[in-house]
Amino acid sequence: MAAALDTRIPSGLGAPRVIALRDLRASDLEPVLAEETHLWAKSLNWDFRASANLVRRFLDIQSLNGFALTLGSRAIGYSYYVCEDHKGLIGDLYVAREFASCENEMLLLAAILNTLKHQPGVRRVESQLLMLLCDNADLLPYPQTLHIHERHFMEIPINAIASLPPASLPAGLAIDPWSERRQDDAAALIADAYRGHIDSNINDQYRSPGGARKFLLNIVQFPGCGAFFQPASFLAVDTGSRRIAGMCLSSLISPDTGHITQVCVAPAYRGVGLGYELLRHSLTALSRAQCTSASLTVTAANFDAVRVYEKMGFAKVRDFSAHVWDGF
Repeated sequence: MAAALDTRIPSGLGAPRVIALRDLRASDLEPVLAEETHLWAKSLNWDFRASANLVRRFLDIQSLNGFALTLGSRAIGYSYYVCEDHKGLIGDLYVAREFASCENEMLLLAAILNTLKHQPGVRRVESQLLMLLCDNADLLPYPQTLHIHERHFMEIPINAIASLPPASLPAGLAIDPWSERRQDDAAALIADAYRGHIDSNINDQYRSPGGARKFLLNIVQFPGCGAFFQPASFLAVDTGSRRIAGMCLSSLISPDTGHITQVCVAPAYRGVGLGYELLRHSLTALSRAQCTSASLTVTAANFDAVRVYEKMGFAKVRDFSAHVWDGF
């Protein structure tokens, strides 16, 4: 993505200052959160209110780790992080568009990374910041440990799925509704499906059943990827062994917009159209739920997946980057 042009700071206000989020109340950040919520809805058809409400709640109990950018007495941006085992996760970073610049975004990002670098046990930092404007690798902190992966945010109008023919799956494969009783099996599938896959470099939870179980829990319980929508989530099952061969999970990111949060197929079942058919099932269910569009994210270097999505009717809305600082 192109870097944002620096915005002139109004005279008399001095330079922006970084302060701890714990020094703010939710009301101090309200204009920034309101603007960010509007931008998510306008640019991505994404209702950001649940995520913004979580930020407000944790701000008011002074338990959100991160930093705010202030100008005079006004908060103009923020970023927060969480620590999980050996890594830090940057949950969000947003600067009000009036003050958006590479310099201001990097002030927040550097504050987060400097803190995490000195956090005991943290060896890795991951982020996927869809609203980050500055993606100039020369400006990002700690370049010696940084890996950047280009990703696409793609959308499809739901009425486009009417022309998608069902795949002729091999005998012995069935598409079943998602069941929480099979979460452990689903976690094992993720670890199997992403072994050696580029996405396991972006999210290291994909590398083990235990990590994948945490990933699934986040999808089902928390609003970061929307509200989990079980009616549009499916498992592909080998009817002989009862083994899970693939899955497609969905959420609602607004009342009329679905989002595919996960689609994967076990290596032994690839090449028969199973991923396509799982995704078609989810899109059909989202259509029945009165959605008008659906979205997903995909790593640009995952060429096979991108090709399938484009053939189905998905189109790229924007590029963004996954950033990983490894060996931090």
